[in-house]
Amino acid sequence: QVQLVESGGGLVQAGGSLRLSCAASGRTFSSYVVGWFRQAPGKDREFVIGITRTSSTYYTDSVKGRFSISRDNAKNRVYLQMNSLKPEDTAIYYCAAKAEMIVPTTANRYHYWGRGTQVTVSS
Repeated sequence: QVQLVESGGGLVQAGGSLRLSCAASGRTFSSYVVGWFRQAPGKDREFVIGITRTSSTYYTDSVKGRFSISRDNAKNRVYLQMNSLKPEDTAIYYCAAKAEMIVPTTANRYHYWGRGTQVTVSS
């Protein structure tokens, strides 16, 4: 059983950076795969990047070289570092988790979700 809370969103200019945090409750958090999704108004929820319990990472091509993910199991946290932000990155960003060995890229595969944090990138 895991509860997730995202933080760190805000307003940033194009080319800037932002670091999001996903804080989790639950003693078995280290056994969970964690993924970040984003959703803009009128669009489907989109997989962004994810990390396995062994710290293997997977990401969509649109964020390659710009976003990175890491986890600190001792602190029950996962971080999303976003660099070289673009206006098209504007969305609500959600943290999701599942007791799985691989990183699912579809939202319906995840069991636990945070409520999201808004990221707005101005041009």
